[in-house]
Amino acid sequence: MAGARQFSADSSLLLRAAVQAGSQAVTTSLEPTQSMKTVLITLTLLLTTAAYAAPPAIDEAALKRDTQVLSSDAFEGRKPGTPGGDKAVAYMIERFKAVGLKPGNHGGWTQDVPMVSSTADPALTLTVSGAATPLTFRQKDDVVLWTKRQVDRAVVANSDIVFAGYGIVAPERGWNDYAGFDVRGKTVIVLVNDPDWQTPTETGRFDGRRMTYYGRWTYKYEEAARQGAAAIIIVHETEPAAYPFEVVVNSNTGTKIDLDIPAEAAKRAMVEGWMTQGAAQQLFAAAGKDLGALTKAAQTVGFRAVPLGLKASTSFANTLVHSKSYNVVGILPGAKRPDEMVIWTAHWDHFGRCPADATGDDICNGALDNASGSAGLIAVADALAKAPRTARSQLFVSVTGEEQGLLGSDYYASNPVYPLAKTVGGINMDGLNVLGKTRDVVLIGAGKSELEPIFIGIAKAQGRHISPEPSVEKGMFYRSDHFSLAKRGVPMLDVDSGLDVIGKPAGYGQRMADDYTANRYHKPSDQYDANWNWSGAVEDLQAYVEVATVLGNSSDWPNWYKTAEFRAARDASRGASNAGGGQP
Repeated sequence: MAGARQFSADSSLLLRAAVQAGSQAVTTSLEPTQSMKTVLITLTLLLTTAAYAAPPAIDEAALKRDTQVLSSDAFEGRKPGTPGGDKAVAYMIERFKAVGLKPGNHGGWTQDVPMVSSTADPALTLTVSGAATPLTFRQKDDVVLWTKRQVDRAVVANSDIVFAGYGIVAPERGWNDYAGFDVRGKTVIVLVNDPDWQTPTETGRFDGRRMTYYGRWTYKYEEAARQGAAAIIIVHETEPAAYPFEVVVNSNTGTKIDLDIPAEAAKRAMVEGWMTQGAAQQLFAAAGKDLGALTKAAQTVGFRAVPLGLKASTSFANTLVHSKSYNVVGILPGAKRPDEMVIWTAHWDHFGRCPADATGDDICNGALDNASGSAGLIAVADALAKAPRTARSQLFVSVTGEEQGLLGSDYYASNPVYPLAKTVGGINMDGLNVLGKTRDVVLIGAGKSELEPIFIGIAKAQGRHISPEPSVEKGMFYRSDHFSLAKRGVPMLDVDSGLDVIGKPAGYGQRMADDYTANRYHKPSDQYDANWNWSGAVEDLQAYVEVATVLGNSSDWPNWYKTAEFRAARDASRGASNAGGGQP
């Protein structure tokens, strides 16, 4: 609707949210140890903002239209460096202009992101010698291998194979899978997730069922490289990985993209990849070992890496193409403190053309992931642009290369257009709710920052409750663009709609989520559906806009809690005297 609705003592969503947040911050089971300082910060933020006009409603028709257009075959899956990717960038600029944003990169609409594409020989194999019979593992069927090195040919020759458990070095948790073992030049095989991911609770050395960053495949590659490994291969298992091996194939074969920073690429292991559980069992059996028994051993304190007495070899051509992609940057300048930013992110990219499905369709359209989130970014910008300007600026960054490893957001966070110390916090959108309104909402990675009680208050004012994260073993907080900013200290919210869908039977939301992961995630079947119910997405986006209004009109700086892994980075960037709140 045009104009802005005015707040009053009996109708203001934010005023009601202030009351809700006050009680929620004290009583919620998510934050049993939250300090009174945090409660006061939350109340101050919300009550101060209650004097301002709320933004207009979310434009549902535009939300649908933008999602449908971005995920159409005309965009060919929006892969960076392709004509379809260029179309996506142009479309985001066009829509940012149309809703009233200003060029966000000091007069320009884009931030150049240097990239390099690499295409490994699809016929590559991994051969293993030293057993009674040599083993050959084929690309896509048994393994998925690639190199992040900027080389024309990746070579690993007669490299000793070592099982390094979960591939974790965490001195603060009393854990080192590489202790006492030199893996320089060796091929390291590790397990996915954390050692205690099967623990039913969220307590334990690695937070039990809840994945830590040590469980993410990105960390395992990083650590193996630090240890000097020639190759690092992760054993795939669907439950702890959170997706089937088909997703690994679709996501990592064909042309891969990385940031074009040669010095960083040179630090990687020569070969990275995944191996099916069946192939791993075959390899371990050839070494006279039992994968199941070694997996159990790797879950205990004091585990030490185990040499398998086998050697790995692979050699494959690697075609390099240097290019650049773009983050699209738009801004609504703040009315009073334009140098302070509330940041919004969503990735415009997807995989482009991918392995064809049974119908011959080879375009990974990425409708939910993440045409819907990109449409949400536009919708939020539209709502805020129609409202009175907040005191702080609202910054919208449509990032590239998320599907290739959070590349665009990582580049922005490393080369920010506006200082991260002046970025108060923000929200990332990666797939919207198209199932309908829910009675609940989920905070991904709950218990990390003082942004959470602000959102909780607003959600409760909408009549919704906070549900525990349903699949904490998936490590969702570390899997999208907010993480690039979070690890550099910027408080970021990652919110997911709940699964208690209004008007649907119990378990419906979880069944739909599971069905999407199994049948559409990173596949050609992730396509726009005219039957989607957008009412839940609209409600979520309205809550996000309310959070932005709170942050945008406040002069406070919500921080990470002291128990969060990102607190030190924030304190360092802001300075200890300006560090904000946080748990004692």
